[in-house]
Amino acid sequence: MTQPFDERGKELRELFFETTQELLQTLNDDSLKLEQSPGNQEIVRSIRRTVHTIKGDAAAAGFRELSELAHTIEDALTLESVSKSVSLAEIGFAAADVFGAMISAYQTEGALPETAVVKALVQKLTSEPNKASQATTKESVPGRAEMTWTEYETLSAETLRAEGKKVFHIVAHIDPLCAMPIAARQLVTNAIASFAQILGVRPESGASVEVRRIDLLVATSQSDKLLISRCEIPTVIKAVECVDFGGPGQKNTPAAQGAAPQPAHHDVSERHVVAPQAPKHDAARSTTSDTLLRVDSERIDNVLNLVGELIIGKSMLQQVGQEFGARFPKDPLRARLSDAMAFQARVLNDLQRSVMKIRMVPVEQLFRRFPRIVRDTAQRCGKEVILELSGQDTDLDKVLLDAIAEPLAHIVRNAISHGIESAAQRTTAGKPATGKLMLNAYHQANQLIVEVSDDGSGVDAEKVKVKAVKVGVISAAESERMTQQEIVDLVFRPGFSTADEVTEVSGRGVGLDVVREVLHRLKGTVELETDRGTGTKFRLRLPLTLAIIKALLFRIESRLYAIPLNTVAEIARARESDLHRVDTWEVLQLRGEVLPLMRLGETPAEDTKHSQKKIFVLVINFGGRKWGLIVDALESEEELVIKALDDQTIATDLVSGASILGDGRVVLIMNLGAVVGRFTTSARDGVPAGLFHGRTAQNMTEARQ
Repeated sequence: MTQPFDERGKELRELFFETTQELLQTLNDDSLKLEQSPGNQEIVRSIRRTVHTIKGDAAAAGFRELSELAHTIEDALTLESVSKSVSLAEIGFAAADVFGAMISAYQTEGALPETAVVKALVQKLTSEPNKASQATTKESVPGRAEMTWTEYETLSAETLRAEGKKVFHIVAHIDPLCAMPIAARQLVTNAIASFAQILGVRPESGASVEVRRIDLLVATSQSDKLLISRCEIPTVIKAVECVDFGGPGQKNTPAAQGAAPQPAHHDVSERHVVAPQAPKHDAARSTTSDTLLRVDSERIDNVLNLVGELIIGKSMLQQVGQEFGARFPKDPLRARLSDAMAFQARVLNDLQRSVMKIRMVPVEQLFRRFPRIVRDTAQRCGKEVILELSGQDTDLDKVLLDAIAEPLAHIVRNAISHGIESAAQRTTAGKPATGKLMLNAYHQANQLIVEVSDDGSGVDAEKVKVKAVKVGVISAAESERMTQQEIVDLVFRPGFSTADEVTEVSGRGVGLDVVREVLHRLKGTVELETDRGTGTKFRLRLPLTLAIIKALLFRIESRLYAIPLNTVAEIARARESDLHRVDTWEVLQLRGEVLPLMRLGETPAEDTKHSQKKIFVLVINFGGRKWGLIVDALESEEELVIKALDDQTIATDLVSGASILGDGRVVLIMNLGAVVGRFTTSARDGVPAGLFHGRTAQNMTEARQ
């Protein structure tokens, strides 16, 4: 059934929004390459192809303003302007920015952005005409009217000739008695396109004049005789001439014989030009595109949700199996039931891993954004910075990858603004004038680690301490008791900045606190390592997925909670009498190390009976430090399917989600970032630990009425 026009248009626009993001990234990448390699004709061609594709797609989707702007930019990006390659790179950057802003406006149905900047660059480039751009290359077929090929077409022909291809000018004369002269052009190009690359056609597509002759500029390895035979279409073409194309300033000579065919790629008259590539690469690309399938992420999420329900069902069956085995230990069905559940568990685990891999995408999709960010930020700060990338093939859940894009951009901008020194300062310190910024990603256990490191001046802990006391983030007394790492971590406090002045890049105290907040919300952490005078490294730790986790279940005052198993370093046994109080903290001496403790339950009375009570302490690695979480009892290790909870269900940020166990019980998943932050704040504010803990346990399970 044919879909209504509006529905087809909506699907086309959605496809345009999706595919154009990749085109904009390609435009940024090529502009960066052109800035580094001025005069590279292949890069200019690539930029022009990208802009042309955006123009065509925008027109098809009905976005006239974007299509017209892209057409204007495309006309400016001609090969004869290569002498002004830096200007072309600037146009590429400006085009990528304004295209992105226009697409966002189309998506949100907002006002279109101002395009004066990019139009001014185009005007500046075209206002100083290049003599070469005004010249055309003329070559004549003996005894025939003069034919003009553009500089663009001629340079394409010369490139292919240099690579060993033969370039011919074919003249096909249409039979005067032909009943369909308008279709002759298409018939001839179709006949040639199967074994030759068409560089130019006259008349161009859509010409309204009467067609009596067709001129083609083609590149091939076949003989001229084969070209002629292909063009001789009975009742359509009367005569065919084929001469060797000599290029600008050269006379045409009789065509030479050739061999092996080269398949055609694109029609230059339609403004589609690509660099010649070996047929095997084109075949590989075609095969890959045929096997790729675009699927809405929501559909994958639905499948994953169903897998989660199956996991809950598996837990229920295992619970029933255990009860059956306990009740009928000698029943022969017990072994068969156990084998069936084991088989089901294996298949379900494979299914889960397969669905998770579908959601995974390489970190390269995220890292590709940063060369442009580094380039622009370095220019604004007046610094020289190079970017090194590694670990781009590391996979991460697409949802997480999108979520960390902005936090990572904050860190990169801070590294350039605060960390890396100016060229003069680096030279004085005996460093290379150009600073180095490194992005690295790798897997560690079931976590993704993303590191951002620079070779700048590092964080001055003394400066941080003085500034923190000055703005009232900490008191002078607190600053004397803090360790070096605790002082450095103050840069994550909201509103705190060490910048001496406010610029468009930094100094407003907004950024690193947002980074930590977002990472905690994603059940991850951010760590900061710095060496004064050598550099700084930010380390982001993230779960590979937010959908399914392995968790440790425990009880606090009869309430059931869970935390990700990968955050638990060890489990220690202790008595209440082993705990000590330092200021507002409870601490435990564990193998010579003082471990700060977090208690979510009520503080027990100070008597002999309670002092001998046995407790469990979960030693947790979080935020680059070790913490101890006091729990009453350990329950089990389970694979949990995380269910999000809205604000109407849970009134506290100390819980990040919930899950359903096989026996139907609901377990709350603790948000360790919020818990650690709450305890740190209470200790700094001098809130008595016991009172705070009691309120916390109550708030963890309160539902908003």
